[in-house]
This record gives sequence, C-alpha cells and structure tokens, in this order.
Amino acid sequence: MAASSPQSSTTISNHQQELPLKEIPGTYGLPFIGPILDRHDFFYNQGRDKFFSTRIQKYNSTVFKTNMPPGPFISSNPRVIALLDASSFPILFDNKKVEKYNVFDGTFMPSIDFTGGYRVCPFLDTTEPNHALIKGLLLNVLLSGKYSFIPLFKTILSDGFNEIEEGLSGKSGKADFNSIMSVASFNFMFRLFCDNNDPSETILGDQGPKMLDTWILFQLAPIETLKPPKLFNYLEDLLLRTVPFPACLTRSSYKKLYEAFSSSAVTILNDAEKAGLKRSEACHNLIFMAGFNGYGGLKNQFPILFKWIGLCGEELHKELANEIRTIVKNEGGVTIQSLEKMSLVKSVVYEVLRIEPVVRYQYAKAREDLIVKSHDAAFEIKKGEMIFGYQSFATKDPRVFDDAEIFVPKRFIGEGEKLLKYVLWSNGRETENPTVDNKQCPAKNLVVLLCKLFLVVFFLRYDTFTFETKDAVIGVSITITSLTKAPTI
Repeated sequence: MAASSPQSSTTISNHQQELPLKEIPGTYGLPFIGPILDRHDFFYNQGRDKFFSTRIQKYNSTVFKTNMPPGPFISSNPRVIALLDASSFPILFDNKKVEKYNVFDGTFMPSIDFTGGYRVCPFLDTTEPNHALIKGLLLNVLLSGKYSFIPLFKTILSDGFNEIEEGLSGKSGKADFNSIMSVASFNFMFRLFCDNNDPSETILGDQGPKMLDTWILFQLAPIETLKPPKLFNYLEDLLLRTVPFPACLTRSSYKKLYEAFSSSAVTILNDAEKAGLKRSEACHNLIFMAGFNGYGGLKNQFPILFKWIGLCGEELHKELANEIRTIVKNEGGVTIQSLEKMSLVKSVVYEVLRIEPVVRYQYAKAREDLIVKSHDAAFEIKKGEMIFGYQSFATKDPRVFDDAEIFVPKRFIGEGEKLLKYVLWSNGRETENPTVDNKQCPAKNLVVLLCKLFLVVFFLRYDTFTFETKDAVIGVSITITSLTKAPTI
C-alpha cells in the first residue's frame, strides 16, 4: 500500500499475514568507489546472477540497496533498491505508485539524438500526454494487422529455413541460426509496419539488420559487456562506461533507416498525423518500436526459444510435433484459433519466457513514499528513490515455482495456468494486457503469438534437430548441426 509518511506500526498486513516492517539492508559504499566496485563485481568478478545471489545470502533479504551499472561516470545516481522475488517485483508495474520518466535503460539515458531529438514512448511516463497518444497509435497498428501476422511470418520463416538447409548442405555442414533469424526478424517487422514493402528494395538494401544492431548496441553498451579476456576487463570498462557513446557514430545509418521507414510506412504515418502527432515524431517512435523493441527482442528471443527446446531433446520434439500436426489437420490450417488449442505449445513458450526472459531488468522511481513487500518483510521506499527489478530472479522464485531453475515444458498446462500471473517478461503480468495507461510492451501478445507460430511452422516441417550453443553479448548464439525433415504426408 502507498504511504505518504513513514509507518508508525512495526508490522504490515500481507494477505492476512503480518509482515515486519524492516529497514532496507545493503550499502552503496563510498562515493565514487562504491559504484565502481559493484560494477566490477557485476560484470567481471562475480557475474550477474552471483552478484545478486551472494547479496541475498549476505543480507538474508531479497530486497536490498546496491549500485547498478553503468556507475558514477555517465550516471548521475547509480543507487537502486533491488527487488528480487515474485512478491516485491510487481510494484514496478503499478503506475500509481511508480513513474517511468526516462528510466527505460535504467540509471542512465542514452542521448535523444539517437531518436531524432525526441523522447520516444518507452521513456515517457504514463502521466505525459504523448504517452497515451503514441502508445494508442502503436496498439491500433498491431490490432489492425492481427490477421496478416500469420501468413507474413510463415512466408518469412520458410525463407529462413530454406537458408538453414542450404547451410547444412554446404562445406561446413552447419548453419548460423542467429544471423538467419536476425534477417527474418527484421524483414518481418519492416514489412509488418511498412505496408508490406520489401526492405531490400529501399535505400537499406540488405544492410537494415546491421544498421539496427549498431544503433542498438551503442545505446546499450554501458549496461552490457563484450566478455573480453580478463586482462582487458578494465580497458573495456573504461571504454564503455566513462562517457556515453555519441549518436553521431550512427547518424548516417540511422538517417537511412529514417528515410526507409518514412517513405514506406505511409499508412501508419498518415494515421499518426490524423491523431495529432507530428509525422517525424511518429516515424522515430515507429523505428524504435519496430527496431529496438520488435527486431531487437525477436532476434534474441528465437535463439533462446530454440535453445531450450533443443535441450529438452527428441521426446519433447515428438510431443510438440504430434500436437501441432494433429490440431492443424483437424482445424484445416494454421490460424489464431488453432494456435490457441495447442496447450503444450503455449506452455513451452510461457516456460521459455519465464526461465530466460530477454529483458532482464526493470526500473522505476517511487512517485511517493511507499511500502513494498517481499515474502517475509515489508520495506519503506522513499519518494524519488530508484527501484530495480532483476526479472531472472523474480520469475524463478522458488516460493512460487516448484523446480524453479528447471525447464518444465508442461508447467502451464491445466492448473498450471494459474501461475501465468508470475510470468513477467513484458513489463507486466502475462495475465494482463498492454493499454495506453500502462507501460506493458505493446507487442506483448504479438511476441507470444510469433513464438508459438515459430514452433508450429518448424515442427510441421521437421521432426527434430541438433545444435551447438554458446553465450552471446545478449542472449545465446545457436549453430544448427542437423535437421530431420518430417515425413511427407
């Protein structure tokens, strides 16, 4: 519950349970030095998960104070209150209690020169008038394209699978899944929002994905690591987190992206003008959604999905293929309705989104003094303090999920559907939907649909596969080593 002044009581009610009101444990360390030490633990000495797990053990609390990257150089205040359990994490979704003004990337904000001088929708708070205007436009775009998603994505996936097969038949006998899915993700997002125009026939040619990769990387560099040899850790830290990357480094490529979207997304931009939004502002927002959110999310989500399906082995592949082929045959094709009947496919997708969410971090600032509750205690957060949630811990909370660290394909079937409210990847609960009044990803339902559709198209075509995997800067890198084609019916 929100509180405008400190609680006088020492206990707080939580579903009939009295929770002790405790002071938030943890420390920010010495000025300047503390953030650097935390940052090096986070990136190099411990790694993300160990960074948080050791502090949970140290403080005996899933809520504590710490510093989050990038640190004291390009961030005015790296201090956060970390929420690392399924009970406390959802406060980040309560827009009456928290604000999201310029906190999309965390304790720092990239220059608005990356987005044409505009603060695009993810950086807007829900109280700002343009938030509802822009997000409403994006939601309407997604709704209007509802029935074009499936045929368009099937076509693009088929082209991608053909390319994978060509790679397997080549000299190396292997295929780079990530690069092929990167192109597929870009082509889908561009054609979806740009009146089905082929991006290769615009000024972009075949360079669109590379242009977006560089543009995204320069914005996220301060909160990522390229995983250099240990000898170069301090050099990387100095280069990535001393000063922010200037947008001029991507000006030429971004100008081409803007020109391509501006000339191709005519229908959407016309609608934006009618709604009262500047055409240029709408175009920059469209690029951010299609490029940063859409393309950036999908190109990393599909390898993660493929990794977990692959790790489960042929038994799960057989079950998925049987469910998919039976329902598609009975329903007369692949439709939104037939996808909804595939309980195993849906459960597998939700389990992937739970166990390894692409978006690991969520941030917000307290609008007022408020109380946040973990499973065991209540804590007061002061107005203006930065709140941080590490989703990879919140969605693997052992107090909510049995075998929380294990991938369980059938976790969300039957009674398991009640656990969907703890799947939080979209900056909101899976049981909720994006609206103009919240900060939930506008493409939340589209992402789930495309993940299900990916599995359907794949297992209609193949029985099983083998692969190799390694960590990437974001997500995982997948190399396909074999595909077993489904029998021709």
